[in-house]
Amino acid sequence: MITLIEFIILFGAILLGIRYGGVALGMWGGLGLIVLSIGFGVVPTAPPIDVMLIIFAVCMCAACMDSVGGLDILVRIAARIIRKNPKYVAVVAPVVSFFLTFLSGTGNVVYAILPVIYEVSYNTNVRPERAMAGATVAGQVGITACPISAAVAAMIGLLAQNGFEEIGLGSILMVTFPACLIGVVVSSFICMFLGKELKDDPEYLARVAAGQVIPPAPIVEKELPKEATVSVFVFFGAIIVIVLAGFFPSLRVLPGQTSAISMSLVIEAVMLGAGAIMCLLCKPDVQKIAHSPIMNAAVVSLAAVFGIAWMSDSFIAANRDFFMEFAGGLAQSAPFLFAFVLAGMSALLSSQGATTRAIMPLGFALGINPMYLVAMFPAVNCLFVLPTSGPALAAVGMDRSGTTRIGKFVFDHSFQIPGLLMVFVAVCSAFLIVKVMGF
Repeated sequence: MITLIEFIILFGAILLGIRYGGVALGMWGGLGLIVLSIGFGVVPTAPPIDVMLIIFAVCMCAACMDSVGGLDILVRIAARIIRKNPKYVAVVAPVVSFFLTFLSGTGNVVYAILPVIYEVSYNTNVRPERAMAGATVAGQVGITACPISAAVAAMIGLLAQNGFEEIGLGSILMVTFPACLIGVVVSSFICMFLGKELKDDPEYLARVAAGQVIPPAPIVEKELPKEATVSVFVFFGAIIVIVLAGFFPSLRVLPGQTSAISMSLVIEAVMLGAGAIMCLLCKPDVQKIAHSPIMNAAVVSLAAVFGIAWMSDSFIAANRDFFMEFAGGLAQSAPFLFAFVLAGMSALLSSQGATTRAIMPLGFALGINPMYLVAMFPAVNCLFVLPTSGPALAAVGMDRSGTTRIGKFVFDHSFQIPGLLMVFVAVCSAFLIVKVMGF
C-alpha cells in the first residue's frame, strides 16, 4: 500500500511537471523527491550527474558548430539528397533525418530540413504529411542509435553500474543502429500509402479553393564561411574518436592504469575538447553559443533529467524488493512487456535520456536479461504519442497544405502511425538481432 501511494506521488509530480512544461518538469521532480523522502523515508540516490554532463558537453559542442554555420552544411547535404529523389521523398526524408540525428546527437536538427521536405513533397504532388511526419519521428528514433546521445550514454552507465561492463557502446550500437534504421525504412515504405493523394483529398482541395494553401517559395542557399567546414570536420572527428573508444576499450586505458575509464568521461571530455578546438580554429561568437536554440533545448533536457530521473531512481531503489517480488517472474517469462513501460513513460517525460535514466533501472531490478533491455531500448523513442514536442509542432506549422495535423482527439495525429510502426519494428528487429548474434 505504501509503495502504491509513493507511486501516485511520483506520477503526480510528473503530470504536474508536464502541465507546466519546460524546466518546470525538473522542479516538480525535485518537490516529489522531497515529499517521498520526508513523508515516506525514501533515501535519495545520487543525482544522474553523468547524463546531465553529457547532455551539456554535446550541446555545447553542437552549438559551437552551429554558430559558425557547421549545422547548415549538414542540412545542405541533406537537402540535396532529398531533392535528388523527389518521388520517394516519403522514404528518403525520414532516412536522412535519422542519419542527421545519428551524426549530430539531437533530433531537433529536423527543424532545418522540414521546409525542404515540404517544398519537395508539394512540388512533386506527394502528400506532404507522409514525409513530414515520418522525418519528424525518424529524427527522434535516431537518438537510440547515436553514439553521442545522452540516452545511449545513460544506457552504457546503467549497464556498468549493474555489473555488465562488457556490454558497451559497441554492443549497443550493433543492436540499436540496424534495428532503428530498419524501423525507419520499413515504416516509411508503409506510410507511402497513407492518406489520400493531394488531387483526391477533398479537404486539401477545399483549402486550395479558399486560397489557404501557399505554394512553397524556393529556398536560397546562403554562402557559408570556410570555418563552417572546419567545424564539421572537428565535430565528426570527435564522433569518430568516441566510436573507436567505445568499440575498442583498450583505447580508454590511460598511461599507468590497468582498467579503462568510462565512456561517459570519454564523451564529456572529447566533446568539450572538440568545442575548444573549434574556438581556436573557427573563432565563433561565444555569446551566440550561449544563447543558441541548441543550448536552450539543453537546459530543458537537463532540468528533466535532474528532477524526474533523480526522483524515479530514488523511488525504484527504495522499493527494489517489492518490484522483484511482484513483477520479477513476469519480467523473466515475458520481458518484452517492459517495452510498454518504457514507451509509456517516454511519452510522458518527452525525453529519451530522462526515460532511460529514470525507468531502465527498474528493468535491471527485475532481473531482465541485459541484452533484452538493449533490444527494448528503442521503445524510449515514443515522444510522438502526445504531439507536443517542438519538431512535431513545427512540422504541423510548416505544412501549408494542412495534411500534417494534430487531429480532433489529440491522439489521432499524423505522427502516431509512423511512430508506432518505427518503434515496433525497431524493437522486434532488435530482439531478432540479439537472438541471431547469440547475446
